[in-house]
Amino acid sequence: MDVNHAWAPEGARACTLPTAERPLREAEFDALFAEAATGVERAGPGRTRVRLRPGPETAGRAASLAARENACCSFFTFTVTVSGGDLTMDVAVPAAHTGVLDALTARAESVLSAGPSPREEQA
Repeated sequence: MDVNHAWAPEGARACTLPTAERPLREAEFDALFAEAATGVERAGPGRTRVRLRPGPETAGRAASLAARENACCSFFTFTVTVSGGDLTMDVAVPAAHTGVLDALTARAESVLSAGPSPREEQA
């Protein structure tokens, strides 16, 4: 994965996740995007929507990851929604952190454009 899309940059004061753990968290988001995301779009200023494959396991995984990310980067607002057979994760940030959201969105788009994960191809 292209590390130029790092969205938890060194020295980011709003992020309390230890620097050594940031690549691991980014890898968790990459895995979620690669294995469960079906689309990503900007849903307005300071907001991105990631469409996920519906299912209780994916919803739980997304909610757990969102809660852990919010614990260290409190400027994020994550909303995981199940409605009408759809599952989405909305990610919102205040104006001061749109650069971080831009990088997260670019990372999700990059993972999606890379194609299905090897696990998905075997299914």
